[in-house]
Amino acid sequence: MQANRDVSVEVVKGSIHGIIGENGAGKSTLMSILYGFYRADSGSVEIDGRTAAIHSPGDAIAAGIGMVHQHFMLVEPLTVLENVLLGAEGGPLLRDGVRQARDDLDRLERDYGLEVDVDAAVGGLPVGIQQRVEILKALYRGAETLILDEPTGVLTPQEATDLFRILAALKKQGRTIILITHKLREIMAITEQVTVMRRGSVVADVRTADTSREHLAELMVGRKVLLRVDKGAAQPGEVLLEARNLEAVDDTGVRRLKDVSLTVRRGEILGIAGVAGNGQSELLEVLCGIRKPASGELEVNGHVLWSGQERTDARRVRRIGLAHIPEDRQRMGLVTAFTAGESSILGYQGDAAFNGPILLHRRRVVSACQRQMHEYDVRPPDPLLLSSGFSGGNQQKIIVARELDRDPEVLLIGQPTRGLDIGAIESIHRRIIELRDRGKAILLVSVELDEILSLSDRIAVMFDGAVAGEVAAEDATEQLLGGLMAGLGNN
Repeated sequence: MQANRDVSVEVVKGSIHGIIGENGAGKSTLMSILYGFYRADSGSVEIDGRTAAIHSPGDAIAAGIGMVHQHFMLVEPLTVLENVLLGAEGGPLLRDGVRQARDDLDRLERDYGLEVDVDAAVGGLPVGIQQRVEILKALYRGAETLILDEPTGVLTPQEATDLFRILAALKKQGRTIILITHKLREIMAITEQVTVMRRGSVVADVRTADTSREHLAELMVGRKVLLRVDKGAAQPGEVLLEARNLEAVDDTGVRRLKDVSLTVRRGEILGIAGVAGNGQSELLEVLCGIRKPASGELEVNGHVLWSGQERTDARRVRRIGLAHIPEDRQRMGLVTAFTAGESSILGYQGDAAFNGPILLHRRRVVSACQRQMHEYDVRPPDPLLLSSGFSGGNQQKIIVARELDRDPEVLLIGQPTRGLDIGAIESIHRRIIELRDRGKAILLVSVELDEILSLSDRIAVMFDGAVAGEVAAEDATEQLLGGLMAGLGNN
């Protein structure tokens, strides 16, 4: 398969240039060539009018190119300073290098508003601060051109605003930014030029001021795309999921859930908003049977799952009609060493449809996966390809297809469209609304406020492990939700 075909892109020095396209369009491959991860079969890279031989990331760094990856390349037990110095120690004696690095980082922080505690362990820092560390690493190594791959995919709205402020400061100082993103609002807000890729080729290169979100979406997908969620009013019925006074404690004894009570009715979507790390992940784990609560009660589809006497597990939860799309697709959603077909039945591998007297009916597994791949446009549509061989967005499609294909009565969704392109997001949103309209109860956790506001019928906000407030979707605004997310109540 040819990932890039005759691709030519020209980026103006000192500008912010967007690269957009569907999952599998070739964006990341192109940037991996520019950063030296891959070598092109033909063509050349020119920097400041001179041909650059880039065969490794070391060559790219020497040529003034830095890259901030979607999944950060940081060593969590090390401090910020140690991460920045790693691989650029400056000689066998660290003392002078450390002193010089402190001075350089202090200057970079002042120049670009990248305030970070350089002595803090990276693993304890919020995601937005970890991203600053990645940017500092690139600048410390002399990057004049900075590539950012889906930089806001794991950021809160406030963190994304901070990032854009930093990028504007970098541009003002003459740095060049290449921004890979599927978020058209961000493209329109911060870039000056945008290149559109589809199926490995460049299909358009336009000035941002001369286009629109609707036009870019059509160029990406090759057809008109509905950018808003088209839905009617909810018709809520009986309660299918009810949590009462849930408490959860992690392995270190820290309370992650604090007296959480909520309900989800048949035919409605309850959105859960909040800054990452405020208990949303633990809530999903308790509701789907992965994590045992310290106390509280949970009832799903008429079955008591947690109470003073009752205990359950994820297998029983699935049997009573609850499905779960996890937040972390690689850690919890699939096994990357398994084939796509094998990942497509995880959690349902005991079903009679897939099992013979002794062994799995592998042809049935492959056939079911092929059908799901066709319905959800998974690329490439190969059930025998290892799960690790798919892009992040297509890995997500495999998981979404697996869970929605079961026609669950109750659906828990964690970040359903993370890493998906605009066409896939439209499709997933439409399927979620169809499930709601067929009388399913849906609990949605997302860091995308636009997604929460568009899909939800009611919105609960979590702060510090507790429900800080709940509002009807028609009464919710970004300002109101942002205040609740910051722990400010309704003020």
